[in-house]
Amino acid sequence: MPTAIAVTSSDLVLPPQDRQTPPAVVQPQDTLEDSLLGMHALIEQHGYVIALYSPTGQQPAARRLHAVRSVLESDRIALLGVDLPPLGLALLAQQLRQLSACDFSPGVLASSARLLAHYIYSGALLGSVAKLDRVPVSLKTHAKSWVPGAQFGVLAHPKPQLVRIGEGDLTGPEFGTRLLVASGQAPSDWVTATLAPSWQVQGVANVPLPDESPRWWGTGKIVEFAAGLYDVSVLYQLVSSVRRELCHWCGLELIGDRCGFCAAPLPELQPTTVRALPRGGT
Repeated sequence: MPTAIAVTSSDLVLPPQDRQTPPAVVQPQDTLEDSLLGMHALIEQHGYVIALYSPTGQQPAARRLHAVRSVLESDRIALLGVDLPPLGLALLAQQLRQLSACDFSPGVLASSARLLAHYIYSGALLGSVAKLDRVPVSLKTHAKSWVPGAQFGVLAHPKPQLVRIGEGDLTGPEFGTRLLVASGQAPSDWVTATLAPSWQVQGVANVPLPDESPRWWGTGKIVEFAAGLYDVSVLYQLVSSVRRELCHWCGLELIGDRCGFCAAPLPELQPTTVRALPRGGT
């Protein structure tokens, strides 16, 4: 069975890309007891579990996940706090689900989350930035937010950016992506009619707006979007091109500089000491 990929709520489970994409599971559950039973069953069935959560917006879920891992005393649960907007987090979970059906070990799969997140462009079209605290907003922009009909394009990841619609463009990816669009109470075709062509996306898919999105962005007048790699062969090539190491603490494979399961950093290479030859030596 492939490594299980877990998210904190069912609205973060995107439709599968194809029949080979495994489903995601929801953890934690409503009670600690149900969470313990559910997580134990996942470990028994899949061997390893990778659980994604937002470190800034889902503190109760994060605390329960850590409590579950502590009570079970399991080293087969990776808890990954990824600072992405809700739709971006859902996209990352979908990418990990795609890769879980490949031949990657659980350690490589977990540590690949940071790599994959780097290539996700996540933002929103907002009707107000008055309560936006995820991206720097100037006083001038705050003032413009009160003008009737004003709309703002905001990019939260990978590099924060904010523009008023009609006065600038958001910097997009320089590689092929598919764009996910989730509309709230502010229907607008700017994302599909203007942003998508300027980013030269290779497809657009409409998905439901995550429940956490209005709180994350500070308004319900929102069209959230996320662009990322979608072809499993490209995702596979990206992850497999990175050098693999063995975690010195838990022994699992990893890529990058930190283990996804035990969070142990990769030891720094010690500089080689050059010793002088004794006199008369060759």
